[in-house]
Amino acid sequence: MTILTETLKNEKTAEKTTHIVVEKPYSNPYYTGFGLGLVLLAAFVIMGRGLGASGAISTVTAVTVNAVAPEHAQSNEFFRGYIGDGTTNPLKDWLVFEIIGVLVGGFISGALAGRNKITVEKGPRVSTRTRFIYAFVGGSLMGIGAKIARGCTSGQALTGGALLNVGSWAFMLAVFAGGYAVAYFVRRQWI
Repeated sequence: MTILTETLKNEKTAEKTTHIVVEKPYSNPYYTGFGLGLVLLAAFVIMGRGLGASGAISTVTAVTVNAVAPEHAQSNEFFRGYIGDGTTNPLKDWLVFEIIGVLVGGFISGALAGRNKITVEKGPRVSTRTRFIYAFVGGSLMGIGAKIARGCTSGQALTGGALLNVGSWAFMLAVFAGGYAVAYFVRRQWI
């Protein structure tokens, strides 16, 4: 449990008041993992599909490109695969609604835990600008990797791993190996 003190200054009276802000502790990772497994099972039972995220991002990107440059989107095989034949709206996809649910659920969870705030998580040796640059580069590499691997960590690790797909297990081993290989070079930013 994190206890923070926050000192506020009253603009009119110049009095300072101190408030104690108590954040709820993070969830137990074992219980959370078990809950995520139940969510994955429910997705298979109810929707007939597993979890994922990169497909939703690809769908939204294809719809955006189609709105801005329809000729380019229709002539590009990648975008055309997500846009479809025009008989249904591509945004009525299971993954798009899943991601909306993740965003709404994450916000509600953060509000209940008292953790909704605008902040930049970083170590003491790195500037906010550098943190944003590293986050952008890392996120871009993960996005590229998700397209090459034909799925993100949610789709490959959770869904593919649960289905015992060899490629998904190889993907996760590569993610962990890559994480450990790079950790040595970036660890000083966090300590």
